[in-house]
Amino acid sequence: MTWIIGHILAACIGISLGLIGGGGSILAAPVLIYVMQIPAKSAFAMTLVIVGAVSLVGVIPHWRQKNVNLRTAALFSPTAMLGAYLGARVASLPIVTPNIQLICFGIMMLIASISMIRKSSKKLDKFDKLGEVKYEDKKHSDRYQWLFIAVEGLGVGMLTGFVGIGGGFLVIPALVLLGNTPMKEAIGTSLIILALKAVTGFAGYFGHVEIYWNLLISFSAVASVGILLGAYLTKFIQAKDLEKGFGYFVLAVAIFILIKR
Repeated sequence: MTWIIGHILAACIGISLGLIGGGGSILAAPVLIYVMQIPAKSAFAMTLVIVGAVSLVGVIPHWRQKNVNLRTAALFSPTAMLGAYLGARVASLPIVTPNIQLICFGIMMLIASISMIRKSSKKLDKFDKLGEVKYEDKKHSDRYQWLFIAVEGLGVGMLTGFVGIGGGFLVIPALVLLGNTPMKEAIGTSLIILALKAVTGFAGYFGHVEIYWNLLISFSAVASVGILLGAYLTKFIQAKDLEKGFGYFVLAVAIFILIKR
């Protein structure tokens, strides 16, 4: 029964990633830890593989819809990949206990949930009806835009490696506000960035924590099917209609994790 429940939740994680382009991956670690009873350090390492595999599969429908910008991904990814590796190496040190990781993870879940709730609760004047940045908000120096993107990539990458968070809720706003990327294109592009970060993040953990390969493969497969379904549902469902409710759910999980510590 635990296996079934865990994999149903894996499908839900994939669907949420496909629908809103972020946030879903933040639930992978809690499912592995509290439902599947996987040790915290192993769960965070496995989450990176799950996020990477699911994101890579999720790129396919976005690519077919021409919502992937390879140039933007190439600019954001190198520092994000470096950050993910460094974060994972720090997390794998004996001095970093599972409790420390879980507290940091719970705090990041709080931040993510508040971000989703606030974003869906108010209209952002910076976007027009197509989700694109208006002309007057494009008057920035490209040099500083891409510098800020690189710096944010490093920071988000370190969070990814340290606690297994994909960071889509941070990557997407950076691509939209700093890179002048249309919202749908930012979602598709963020999936490539998440996949690349996951590779180097897992490399930082590999050989230092135990990996439950059978569960990892089955969990990733089910979540990958979920993200394809989620990407398909974007044709009929507006992400903003779901994001607020999902944000409150993530908030509840974050409070649960922090109380358990």
